[in-house]
Amino acid sequence: MSEVIDEVIQSVETVLVNSGFVSEAAVTQVETPRQEGGDAPIVIAAIQRENHHRGVTDLEKKDDPPAPGSEATFQEKMKHRTATQEGCAKYKQRQQTIEPVFGIIKEAMGFRRFSLRGHGKVSLEWTLVCVSSNQRRLHRLISTKSSPSHPLAA
Repeated sequence: MSEVIDEVIQSVETVLVNSGFVSEAAVTQVETPRQEGGDAPIVIAAIQRENHHRGVTDLEKKDDPPAPGSEATFQEKMKHRTATQEGCAKYKQRQQTIEPVFGIIKEAMGFRRFSLRGHGKVSLEWTLVCVSSNQRRLHRLISTKSSPSHPLAA
């Protein structure tokens, strides 16, 4: 996926990855600079599932944990990235950007399973779902802006 993104967006600084899609080989490939002297993106991935229920200790301000040494395992390095304040804040952006889209597709549009079988057919079906989701959003944006009560209405 990072190769496709690299063609479209030249300066990706951070890649946020769900815990189910993390592997050391993939992270190493993404974090390798694409061109001479170029900066490589940093991958932030949740390695372990955490309880969503927060306690008092979770709300207390804490200093960032010390960086793992060079002998640290891949798992330890990834855990440290999400344990820092900056990494935690960036990873939380996932909740605001992509998770609502899946919720809307599942609940508002009622798409919970694929009707077709086979990689090519499923890929086509998912493309149609994405296009219809984007069309739905575009329609809502246009109809809201054309409403006489909307502040941006012409």
